[in-house]
Amino acid sequence: MSKTFLIGSCEPFSGKSALVLGIARNLIASNHLVRFGKPLATSLELNVSASGDIQEDLLDDDVRFVGKTLNLSAENLIPSIQFLAASTASKRIENNTLDAGVKFDEFKLSLDSSDNAINILEAAGSLHEGLLYGLSLSQLAKGLNAKVLLAHFWQDSRSVEALLEAKNQLGDNLSGVVLNAVNPDQIKDIKENIVPSLKSLGLDVFGVMPRSPLLRSVTVEELVRRLNARVVCCSERLELMVETLSIGAMSVNSAMEFFRRRRNMAVVTGADRTDIQLAALEASTQCLILTGAGEPLPQLINRSEELEVPLLKVDRDTLSTVEVIEQAFGHVRLHETVKATYAFRLVQEHCDLHRIFKTLGISTGIHE
Repeated sequence: MSKTFLIGSCEPFSGKSALVLGIARNLIASNHLVRFGKPLATSLELNVSASGDIQEDLLDDDVRFVGKTLNLSAENLIPSIQFLAASTASKRIENNTLDAGVKFDEFKLSLDSSDNAINILEAAGSLHEGLLYGLSLSQLAKGLNAKVLLAHFWQDSRSVEALLEAKNQLGDNLSGVVLNAVNPDQIKDIKENIVPSLKSLGLDVFGVMPRSPLLRSVTVEELVRRLNARVVCCSERLELMVETLSIGAMSVNSAMEFFRRRRNMAVVTGADRTDIQLAALEASTQCLILTGAGEPLPQLINRSEELEVPLLKVDRDTLSTVEVIEQAFGHVRLHETVKATYAFRLVQEHCDLHRIFKTLGISTGIHE
């Protein structure tokens, strides 16, 4: 008989995909048949045909990436029920439709169609997202009678409030929580003091994962897309990962000292600051972003090409450029192989997989 459980979160970009990858890989290693899907799709860029039409089977881009990473066959990728977008939301409001309808019943039947499969479903980004479609986390958990594992972004003790609200909504469907993006210096204290307190509040913690600059990083290609930037050179290097942001608005000596303390940077500076630009290229710079009027000098382009550092030019000012980049950190999908590999290790090292599987009623042989 198949088994279904949900991985959800109280807010978007809390680490659900990393948890999906880590858990699914361990299940596969234990010879379980794993199927994966997102009932409410949020990205369908890869579903669009050459003519611009969306394909009939709604396979979220996250589902495709996880399937490719874990070598899941096409029949083990579960199509979504609805697509979260302004157009679909408007249509549901106009039609006064707030439940998942017949499609949900068909979806539920499809989950039971594969004997002995373990269905992992990634829920919407927050506790309320999906209500308009009848596909919020609590609606899915109760409708499918499925257990829920929460990935929760931890900032400080105030982060508990969202967990208490999740417990209030999910009730017995909530299995437990994995705290994510914790400051490494705070992990020991959280394990010794916070975790036992959460247990007394009815919140079982299965893992405390440290904050990862890599998982929060963004590719140069994504920055090009968000900034609508022109790639001056090294267009073949847009897969480079940017972990930090630096602004070149100081003296060149101060900048060089600052740059030396940073790693995998995107450096934003005015197009007229050639001294800063050349200094940045000698540091751990993944891309150089020039703002304002003016064009990069040939000597800068030549040096960028020598060092294989993408050089981008944007029409916007430095302040707005920085705002766009800062918004990108930690708010991009986990769609890079290097991130997936790190996610495997992070879950393996910092989550109690044995307790997770035991709570979900899954036998894996891990520590058994």
